[in-house]
Amino acid sequence: MADTASVPLRVSIPQLEAFIERAFEAVGISKSEAGIIAELMVRADVQGSEGHGVFRLPQYIRRIKGGAVNVKPNIRLAREAAGMALVDGDNGMGHLVMRFATHKAIEKARESGIAWVGVRKSNHAGPASLYATMPLEHDMIGLYLAVGNANHLPPWGGIDMLLSTNPIAVAIPADDELPVVLDMATTVAAYGKVKTKAQRGEMMPEGWMVDREGKPLLDPKRASEGFLLPIGGYKGYGLALIIGLLAGTLNGAAMGKDVVDFNADDTTPTNTGHVIVAINVEAFQPIAQFKQSVDTLVRDLRNSRTLPGVERIHLPGEGSYAARADRLENGIPLSAPLLASLNQLAGELKIAVLG
Repeated sequence: MADTASVPLRVSIPQLEAFIERAFEAVGISKSEAGIIAELMVRADVQGSEGHGVFRLPQYIRRIKGGAVNVKPNIRLAREAAGMALVDGDNGMGHLVMRFATHKAIEKARESGIAWVGVRKSNHAGPASLYATMPLEHDMIGLYLAVGNANHLPPWGGIDMLLSTNPIAVAIPADDELPVVLDMATTVAAYGKVKTKAQRGEMMPEGWMVDREGKPLLDPKRASEGFLLPIGGYKGYGLALIIGLLAGTLNGAAMGKDVVDFNADDTTPTNTGHVIVAINVEAFQPIAQFKQSVDTLVRDLRNSRTLPGVERIHLPGEGSYAARADRLENGIPLSAPLLASLNQLAGELKIAVLG
């Protein structure tokens, strides 16, 4: 017989959005902005980015109540030129800041062909692909970079954690095929996955983390005793450094020892840095021609020969689109521990529970 306690509860998308909106309104965010944040957070859960969706809600609320996040920010352009802008997020919720920045990048790319928009004084904004995919609706390529909100990675060969998971996402439109969407941390696993493992009482696979003696660390509840491993060894370390310089240092945002661990600190602003780039395909070639070329390449890759035991070739983003199809039809799965934490939050905020 199945253990019903281990079977996730399915919650409808409108139900989850309404719950998140109520939570943010309860701590002083306007109804309209709470609705925007809720929609983006649930969009993360819909695409299967569980470590960056409603799972983060209690943490966001703690930081708002601790005074670390501005609930009434004046998000504005600090600098601007034809193909670039620098956004000052005024310490607002990262979702609001990055939505503003992405819309500005798309608007500018229509005129200049490409637009690079940097962001400072922001906060955690969810999964990287959330913003890289927004330009797709405008027949544009999206590129997103960010400095992670806690340092879990030392320089290669060291033990002092001076770098974060510093993610990168790229979204490329196709025609009949699905868009190609790469969303990855520069560590083998994003720290959000470590946190979800801990909440569910699951062990981590070997290769995610090591302790300060270089030995495998498998218990996510002991994560503070070690650090994440970079993808590709020293190459992942180098990539994390470069992304941090572009998304953090260039924008006047936190990088290196100045990064605030938002998992442990509920009172200090993070000054999170991001970059969103929008590339207008029509500036390079007709969009139909480009999309057809992408389709051809995707099919060549998918139909290429495989190693023994490999069922098929996968393309970046396919997993997220499969999750999206399932969750649009069947709702968002919430584990029992996550549901319990959300309903505990509801009690603290005196709002209606999820169920």
